[in-house]
Amino acid sequence: MIAVATGAPDLMLQAIIFLGAALLLVPLGKRLGLATVLGYLLTGLILGPSGLDVVGDAESLLHFAEFGVVMLLFIIGLELQPSRLWALRHSIFVLGGLQVGLTGITLMGLSYYLFSLHLDTAFIVGFGLALSSTAFVLQLLTEKQQLSSTHGREAFTILLFQDIAVIPLLAVIPFLSGVREQSYDIIYFAKVIAVFAGLILSSRYIVRPFFKFVASSGATELLTAVALFIVMGVSILMEQIGLSMALGAFLTGVLLADSEYRHELEASIEPFKGLLLGLFFMSVGMLTDVGLILAKPVFIISAAAMLMVIKFLVITLIAKATGNRLPTSIRLGVTLAQGGEFAFVLFSVATKQNVLSGELAGMLNLIVTISMAMTPLAFLLLEKIGEPIFAKTKPSREYDTIPDQEHPVIIAGFGRVGQIIGRVLRMHNIEFTAIERSANRVDFVRKFGNQVYYGDPKNPEILRAAGISKAKLFIIAVDDLERSITTAQYLRNHYPELTVLARARDRQHYYRLREVGVRHIWRETYLTSLDMSRESLQLLGISPEKARETIQTFRDYDDDLIERQQAIYDDEARMIESAQSAIAELESLFDEDIDEARRLDLKLYRMSKEQSF
Repeated sequence: MIAVATGAPDLMLQAIIFLGAALLLVPLGKRLGLATVLGYLLTGLILGPSGLDVVGDAESLLHFAEFGVVMLLFIIGLELQPSRLWALRHSIFVLGGLQVGLTGITLMGLSYYLFSLHLDTAFIVGFGLALSSTAFVLQLLTEKQQLSSTHGREAFTILLFQDIAVIPLLAVIPFLSGVREQSYDIIYFAKVIAVFAGLILSSRYIVRPFFKFVASSGATELLTAVALFIVMGVSILMEQIGLSMALGAFLTGVLLADSEYRHELEASIEPFKGLLLGLFFMSVGMLTDVGLILAKPVFIISAAAMLMVIKFLVITLIAKATGNRLPTSIRLGVTLAQGGEFAFVLFSVATKQNVLSGELAGMLNLIVTISMAMTPLAFLLLEKIGEPIFAKTKPSREYDTIPDQEHPVIIAGFGRVGQIIGRVLRMHNIEFTAIERSANRVDFVRKFGNQVYYGDPKNPEILRAAGISKAKLFIIAVDDLERSITTAQYLRNHYPELTVLARARDRQHYYRLREVGVRHIWRETYLTSLDMSRESLQLLGISPEKARETIQTFRDYDDDLIERQQAIYDDEARMIESAQSAIAELESLFDEDIDEARRLDLKLYRMSKEQSF
């Protein structure tokens, strides 16, 4: 054991050891594919009694580190604007509520009947294990570019509900403990109601004016002090009346969610939240008894695997029952099958309140940790076994039958761009046929009275049914780059006389469309960017005429540049050299314009002076 005294220099030495270990092990874990949470837990295991034992009193450290959880829940509260919650109410409260409720009850029942736990202990175990890892799941979905997929969006809404559900779960722990230790009388509930009412009133009539007063002073560092004062003050007040500190922080965040200072509050708290939350997970790792897994390896690893199987089955069934396709339901089940970081929070608070024993909490922490570590393996099995099977299955919905019609315009892709083009054409009573590959989008736009057909625009049979042979204009407005290029290539090869207009996501997309023969191309953010640039120049004091002239000069130069770069767009080294040269060229061009304007101004000045004599 490394001896550490209690003096201030030794506390500083502890802090250096913690920071150094985290800076080394957490990035190393990330390189090995471990989530940040697992990196902090591993650091705690190494520094704790099971490893180097650098801290004599890990319990005291855990109590301090809980402020990281408090600040996390404050930021979650800030994000939960009532308008946002209302817009996502179905996905969050139906899908999320079913997941937490059914999974929690299932695991609670198994804990109660199989292991003969006390009912309140089984409740915390069941609902704690029902929660999944927000940090871990979002990281995996982002890395695999699945966050915008159907199962990615639904996973996000379920995780959001889980974040909300943590609050009542934390709030109920003192009551579960109090059933045996404390009686709650009318005076106690009067205090609770008074504190909640005080929070609501003070958030509007005290906190916001005070924040405005501090902000007007210009001392920006005081904004951080105000944010810390509010969070820590309310948290300690909640603890004094026997409620969770995290509950107070969350409620304060919700009350300030629509405040004009919400972003300042979030930015001020974020660095402290990240560091203290990392310290919390390290302290959880320190308190985890590695001897348990050495004593009962088969039981703990089997329990972690069983947890993942149960959660996978329950979540998959819920997703299928709420209208998802089976492949999507399975993906969602795999994504959320692990335990989560909030389980550590619940088990830690429950241990302090004597609802869980220390040994049981340590075993549960190990089960959650192992389930998180097994999640990448579950994703790998899904990708290697599940996805090939899903790829072979036919979609449950057949493409629409397009009636015989000879509309002069066909629009491929009816998203943001396609819908605007369709509305403009409709203003002039020009008939068009719209084809969209996303069934969800087809159903959505039909609610607003739009006629659009579900089909794949690159499918020759779909194009023939849409009347491609009689069309005068074909508009490619699909977002998928490869599908766009494939469609354009097919049209150039089989309908060379057809005029094709295409949407390009960026310059690379533009070059590839030009390469297959498309001549009418619009870069989707280009004109918007130019309009914003022109408005910016005018707001900075440049005359409207000069601003328009500047934008036209830039546009003419960029049109010429894109023609010159067409031949080298797939050569990265030459493109970089060309871009650097273009920047210098453009700056020189504007410098010449400025010098010419100055010479003209000087000439006019001299002429006016001569006339005055």
